[in-house]
Amino acid sequence: MGQLSAGTFDLLAAPGHLIRRAQQQHQARWGELVGSGLTSAQFAVLAALTAEPGTDQNTLAGALSIDTSTLAEVCLRLASRGLIDRERSEADARRYRLRLTPSGRSLLDRHIPAVEAVGEALLAPLTERERETLLGLLRRVIGA
Repeated sequence: MGQLSAGTFDLLAAPGHLIRRAQQQHQARWGELVGSGLTSAQFAVLAALTAEPGTDQNTLAGALSIDTSTLAEVCLRLASRGLIDRERSEADARRYRLRLTPSGRSLLDRHIPAVEAVGEALLAPLTERERETLLGLLRRVIGA
């Protein structure tokens, strides 16, 4: 895209535009390095379940900032592939408790290096200090 004339909106100063462009870069690198066998949302679910086995679907949706209906679909797909177990909660039959299966753990472990490579590719233009600053600022933006 050519240079915008004076007085036009500066897209390179618009946070939403920059975040969208960064997400596009992330998706492109994910496709190259991780492939199509595991989405970033599926990876997030598997990774979260290693830290919080037995968490319920609603709690996980909140923790990952994924709407509950989308997370339900992600979990159904992971369960159909034998990567997670979904069990009805004994305390509340409306809730599902989620656990990583050994196959899920194995898949997660195999993909961690590629996911780390995605992050490395995204942050490659930055110094170590800039990386730490960017990640810290992004955590503040999302309220983490």
